[in-house]
Amino acid sequence: MCTSTLAAEPIRIGVSGPFTGGSSPMGLSMRDGIRVAAAEINAAGGLLGRPILLVERNDEARNERGAKVAQELIGKEKIVAGVGIVNTGVALASQRFYQEARIPMITAVATGSIVTRQFLPPQHADNFIFRVSANDTIQAAMIVEEAIVRRKFRKVAILADSTNYGQLGREDLERALDKMGIRPVAVGKFNIRDIDMTRQLLAARKAGAEALLTYGIGPELAQIANGVARLGWQVPIIGSWPLSMSNFIDSAGPNGEGARMPQTFVQEADTPRRRAFIEAYQKISRTQRMPSPSAAAQGYDAMMLLAAAIRQAGTTFGSRVREALENLEEKVDGVVTTYDRPFSRDDHEAIDHPGQVTMGEVRGGRVVRAHEDSKRKAAK
Repeated sequence: MCTSTLAAEPIRIGVSGPFTGGSSPMGLSMRDGIRVAAAEINAAGGLLGRPILLVERNDEARNERGAKVAQELIGKEKIVAGVGIVNTGVALASQRFYQEARIPMITAVATGSIVTRQFLPPQHADNFIFRVSANDTIQAAMIVEEAIVRRKFRKVAILADSTNYGQLGREDLERALDKMGIRPVAVGKFNIRDIDMTRQLLAARKAGAEALLTYGIGPELAQIANGVARLGWQVPIIGSWPLSMSNFIDSAGPNGEGARMPQTFVQEADTPRRRAFIEAYQKISRTQRMPSPSAAAQGYDAMMLLAAAIRQAGTTFGSRVREALENLEEKVDGVVTTYDRPFSRDDHEAIDHPGQVTMGEVRGGRVVRAHEDSKRKAAK
């Protein structure tokens, strides 16, 4: 980096996520993915002749904490844009502050389908909330496709946590099942930090469930897998992407083998771009395994898309950056995919169809691609 760039006033980007607690595998992976992107950008001279400075805050996966973090980043830290947010409830509680301040926020992980829809025209003149992750409408459709079409199950139970994420995801699953003419034989709910899922599992087994469709995060999902094993019940688990979290895989152990989930990225160096990213991530995080590969890749890509918009806008002024995001002229070579005009004024979802997502499977204590056809597609 040249001396003049080092001396320039940095561009302050807010990064918020859960860096402690049950959601931390996603938050830390996302944060380190963003750090990899920022390091690459700064090594190439920064943006507009200025270095990027990441202002990081732990929202603890708590809605009220997330709202306070957003206000602090905007009011005290004077950030020009935000990247991050893992939990749907935190996103819904905090993104209104970005909207009111007219500061772009690129959500890198939270998947609730409503996240980018709160501030749509014509009720709102402009929408400052963007996203780089597979929303739950896409994921629910993939989960149901896997269970009903690929694996021919007809009796499925839903187990979802009581958070905004879990209950909105449950609704998406029920809608996706309804399109197939199927109703779940049982629907169970559990809370964060619950350690005994016996009641919900017995109800699902009694109802004749052939598969469990889940919406939750790693620790509680592991309790489901371990509970199934304790009951001696042979039933597959197919759910949303947190089944790939390290604290699910490690806590469930052999009981988690075979669990399947949608993934935007698996930790496979199947292209030179992905190999370079994995190596840079391992160096900056000092870990070999990404605790949540999709979160890491989405964090990286979100930062790269924001950087492209700032370059195009020629300024960090929020409205100009938003306009650039909605009409990006350069292709952005990301880790999940290459983005060619990923956003528009009416569509703030960078990942907006199942073809950009693969089905992962826990195998040998890590997540791999579940289907050979997805492997061939990824290698192209």
